[in-house]
This record gives sequence, structure tokens and C-alpha cells, in this order.
Amino acid sequence: MTTLPNRPCTALIVIDVQNGVVDGTPSRDGVVANINTLVGQARAQDVPVIWVQHSDPDGLARGSAEWELVPELVRGDSEPLVHKNYGDSFEATDLEALLAEREVGRLIVTGAESDACIRSTLHGAFTRGYDVTLVGDAHTTGDKTEWGAPPPEAVIAHTNLYWRYHSAPGRTAGTVDTADVNFAPVSATLNALQHEVVVADWRVREPRDRRAARRGADADHPSGKAAGDLGREVAPVQFGQ
Repeated sequence: MTTLPNRPCTALIVIDVQNGVVDGTPSRDGVVANINTLVGQARAQDVPVIWVQHSDPDGLARGSAEWELVPELVRGDSEPLVHKNYGDSFEATDLEALLAEREVGRLIVTGAESDACIRSTLHGAFTRGYDVTLVGDAHTTGDKTEWGAPPPEAVIAHTNLYWRYHSAPGRTAGTVDTADVNFAPVSATLNALQHEVVVADWRVREPRDRRAARRGADADHPSGKAAGDLGREVAPVQFGQ
């Protein structure tokens, strides 16, 4: 469903899971564990994993301990690392080029912070034509209540809520939990679901007398298959952009 041509693939993006970013955040360990799970699944399915690392002079100086990725997450030697200085991971980086090279049109987004670089990258990707899925239990943020922000748990919940219902022509957004992440392209997933709906609809609409006759034939058919189903195929549904 992406508006980007010839981009059938999906990539996992891990944004700013650095010591100085996630230390002290809500559910820090659980979020990191979920990201680790997704990284393992992506690797097992040959899905690109792209790491993003932020730097700035105010607490995330490049090369400092705060700037380093958390020790639980280990980037593979062949997995790209994108260095950024802005909230949107696409701004002044080679992320778009890396995704184009890998024919990626759909992003699975994880990391930190929910109300900063996560939101900026979600919108940055979406406006550039990508399908963008946020993993709701694989991102987090720090406490900014002293500056008037809601509690971090509310920020995370709100980010999950509004991205679940985000939409635009020709693209898909959404929020899922780690257990429900599917690395298949959205178009393939939708086509499979639509195929199931077509088959179910055919079953409902099949005339009653034909169903009765088919049941009688099924019992005696040597193949062990429903005689009424032999040779019947449902054409795949084609989706427009």
C-alpha cells in the first residue's frame, strides 16, 4: 500500500535506544527486551534491521557512555547504523538511501523517545510515502512533567492511540504489540485477509441445495477432499494504490 514504487519489503527501525536516552524511562527493561525479540525475528526472516543513533552536545556527545547503545542490544556487523542530529531520522541522514537500496516501503518502528524522535520519524516516514507501523510496547520516553508534559506513561499511551488511527491516501499506519508484529508487506497481508473474506462470503452465499448435494458427494469421494471444492479456485484480489 505504500505510495513508493517498487518497494515491496519491510524493515525494522531501532531508534535511539541509547544509555542516556532510555535510562530511567518507564518499562525500560521490558521495552529493550521486546526490541531484542523483534531484532531476532527480523534477522531470522532476512528482514533488514536499521539502527539509528542520536548525538548532540547536550548530554549525548558522540563517543560518550551516554551516547552508546544499551548493552543488551548488539548491532550486527552488516546492519546499517544511521547517525542523526535531528528528531526525524530522515533529516540530514542516509536513511532514505539505505531503505531505497533495500526496496523497503514499510517500516516497523521501535525505540525512543515516544514524544520526540519516535513521533518525528513516524511522521517523516509517512509523509515520504512509507507504510509505518509503531510497536506499542517497544518504545518509551523520559519524564518531562517539570516542563508541563503529561506523565511518560500517558505520553506513550497517547502516541499508541493516535498512531493507531492515523491515515492518508495510499498509505497505512497503525500500532501493534510485539507479539502481533508481521514483517510481511502490508499489501500481501491485506490480500491474504481479503482472500479469506471472499472464500467465507462464497460459503455463506452458496445455495442451500447445492451445499446439501456437495455434502453428500464429499462422504464418498475417493480423494478425501470435498468434491464440491475440487478445481475451485478464488482469484487473488488486486489492490490499487
